[in-house]
Amino acid sequence: MFSEYMDVALKKAQYKIIDDEYPYFAEVPELDGVWATGKTIEDCRIELIEVIEEWVVARLQRGLSIPALSGQTIGTPSRETAAVV
Repeated sequence: MFSEYMDVALKKAQYKIIDDEYPYFAEVPELDGVWATGKTIEDCRIELIEVIEEWVVARLQRGLSIPALSGQTIGTPSRETAAVV
């Protein structure tokens, strides 16, 4: 479930070259606030993977929903289920 979600997120990533010390910029438009930069395209991609992972973990910890991407989802336990566990 998680690896499939990551695969889709990376396929949806949009890359740009910007005028900056770290000229490669990437974002996943469907994931609010998920973006990364790097000195090379590969550095940018590696950073983007870390950002997506951290974003998903932060949302899970806060009990926030994670938007579906091309039918891939990561479910969050309901508060009632979490209280029982």
